[in-house]
Amino acid sequence: MATYLRPTSQSEALAALAQRRLTVLAGGTDYYPSKVGEPLADDILDISAIAALRGIREDAAHWRIGATTSWSELIAAALPPLFDGLKLAACEIGGVQIQNAGTIAGNLCNASPAADGVPPLLALDARVEIADTAGSTSVALADFILGNRQTLLRADQLLTAILIPKPARPARSHFAKLGARKFLVVSIVMVAATLEVEAGRVCAARVAVGAASAVARRLPLLEAALAGKRCDAGLGEHASVEHLAPLAPIDDLRASREYRLDAGLSLVRRVLSQLGARA
Repeated sequence: MATYLRPTSQSEALAALAQRRLTVLAGGTDYYPSKVGEPLADDILDISAIAALRGIREDAAHWRIGATTSWSELIAAALPPLFDGLKLAACEIGGVQIQNAGTIAGNLCNASPAADGVPPLLALDARVEIADTAGSTSVALADFILGNRQTLLRADQLLTAILIPKPARPARSHFAKLGARKFLVVSIVMVAATLEVEAGRVCAARVAVGAASAVARRLPLLEAALAGKRCDAGLGEHASVEHLAPLAPIDDLRASREYRLDAGLSLVRRVLSQLGARA
């Protein structure tokens, strides 16, 4: 008979994980659809009752988003323009019911190449906090997701929070997604960008593209090319196909490799131009 555990503290959850292999469940929006037509025979660790894993807090150095914070809670939170891109992505994740149940950390741990939360978090230079019975540490999100459905997380560990560092200068972000229809669709390609701006010029840029590689990727050549450029509606014109070199899109039922590259460049230019116009 399958086991179902629902601890109320992080220490209790970690102790259980240290003793046996368990499937960690929070919102269940990825887990249950994957089990359609199958018996639910997994041993479950439901972490949704651990209050310490929920909510958004700010301190002097960063914002801390608890692992089981839902997308709806993020959308409703009073956050600066730095988080605009992440909020836009949150609004694209399923319908309202999915946003109410689905968690931000769950989106990362599922590690789908088309996970809408990953590009905007990469563009925010996010780190993830990982805990086990020995303590906790943090790693860059870019290092946490290793491939399609693969992460650094061991069976005895929990992802407990996402950490967003405070930028050195005024910053804002944006997100755009291309799919076969407007809502409730898996991305063909998506783009997120964050700009730090001072005196009308880009001081720092972070641009990430998802659904165009096994893992969402930053575009470091483009980020370097944007530094020092005037931040206006023409900012997107600085993006070129050469800047997409880190991407490795595939052909599948949703789009061809060539289409993803072409659409990716168009979306990068659009996102940057819209950010520049706002600045």
